[in-house]
Amino acid sequence: MTDKTPRLTFLGGAGTVTGSKYLVEFPRARLLVDCGLFQGFKQLRLRNWEPFPVEPRTIDAVVLTHAHLDHTGYLPLLARNGFRGPVYCTPPTEDLSGLILPDSGHIQEKDADYANRRGFSKHKPALPLYTQEDAERSLRQFRPLDFGREHEILPGVAVRFRVAGHILGAASIELVHDGVRTVFSGDIGRFNSPTMPDPETVPAADHLLVESTYGNRRHEDRSPEDAIAEVVSRTSARGGTVLVPAFAVGRAQALLWHLHRLKQSGRIPDIPVFVDSPMARDATEIFCAYPALTRLPAGEFHAACKATRYVRDVEESKSLDAMPMPKVIISASGMATGGRVLHHLKVFAPDRRNTILFSGFQAGGTRGATMVAGADSVKIHGGQVPIRAEVANLPMLSAHADVDELLRWLRGFERPPKATWIVHGEPEASDALRLRIQEELGWACGVAEHGARVALG
Repeated sequence: MTDKTPRLTFLGGAGTVTGSKYLVEFPRARLLVDCGLFQGFKQLRLRNWEPFPVEPRTIDAVVLTHAHLDHTGYLPLLARNGFRGPVYCTPPTEDLSGLILPDSGHIQEKDADYANRRGFSKHKPALPLYTQEDAERSLRQFRPLDFGREHEILPGVAVRFRVAGHILGAASIELVHDGVRTVFSGDIGRFNSPTMPDPETVPAADHLLVESTYGNRRHEDRSPEDAIAEVVSRTSARGGTVLVPAFAVGRAQALLWHLHRLKQSGRIPDIPVFVDSPMARDATEIFCAYPALTRLPAGEFHAACKATRYVRDVEESKSLDAMPMPKVIISASGMATGGRVLHHLKVFAPDRRNTILFSGFQAGGTRGATMVAGADSVKIHGGQVPIRAEVANLPMLSAHADVDELLRWLRGFERPPKATWIVHGEPEASDALRLRIQEELGWACGVAEHGARVALG
């Protein structure tokens, strides 16, 4: 190791599944891989408000694995505080970020305004972390790059995007400098997913960062359509509404596809399906624009989208709460951390006829995790909301590989990396994956710690 050896610092996504940020320092350049927002527990969310560990203006470029907020959501603040370099990503990630980031800023502004009007914030006044305008300004720095080719993004530094299968446009990143190859897995998707392609294997790496969201769990070996059919049928039979907190990008499209197939086969009643998320509608249009990057049959998926009722304005959203008939409402966010779904929860959660149906992993400290764990009430907009509705989850709908699928992806490497770091997982999951890798693959690996700095020699 010399003074010119590149170094990697874990600035997020270590010990947690949120806030992914990995700073790579070369002799003459600084690069940030992912720029995510911390979510969940308050002590994590407070990190979003702390000064960034290095001056944003000293970062030369950002490279993104995919568009979810836990990988992109800090970008508007980084740019507002001085980052002026390019943001490299795949074309679908650029398109989806154009929806997700402004929406994040808009929600933060609305939540701050609501808190100030209702007076339940401890801060006087409550302020957004960043605004919609901040987000829109940061989008001007995006520079899309195609999958599958090496692109020089800084002098002597090249990047290659490989299909990760997690959501549309999601990539694993190969970073090459002076012949040294560092691979960032990003979020690895499922094998044999009905909606997304299999994650592409990577032949070689000198250094590897691998996610561990499901590092200690296997997905339930059950058809998601069987589970959805049971929930929708029993809820509608008692005259209730199925409220589905869902990520507007990826999860909402998968749910629409499954619900359409269930209706077509007569396995669920022909009740209305509402998507109360303008972003989900726009994201669905983006999915339709990249048929080669999904497994969705284009014609049938278009039919599923046309059969769905999209809710645009706030008044129409409020009207859903007053509709007495059985229905399905899909509304962001997926872990019930913000957005329109909170207003629906206040109406539907206290009624035993209804079902709150989560659709995958719920990070610790989120309302989703609290409700799935069986809480009697959750705090929303400063008040406690009783949970009397049925609460169910569809973990098999997760867009993350489980532990066996992660091992399957890792076995695609032709030789062991010199070093492997486990990231993007809660402590128990990360350590469980570390043990599996050591015992089954015989690789040298360790669990990343927040703030730790390692050499990439």
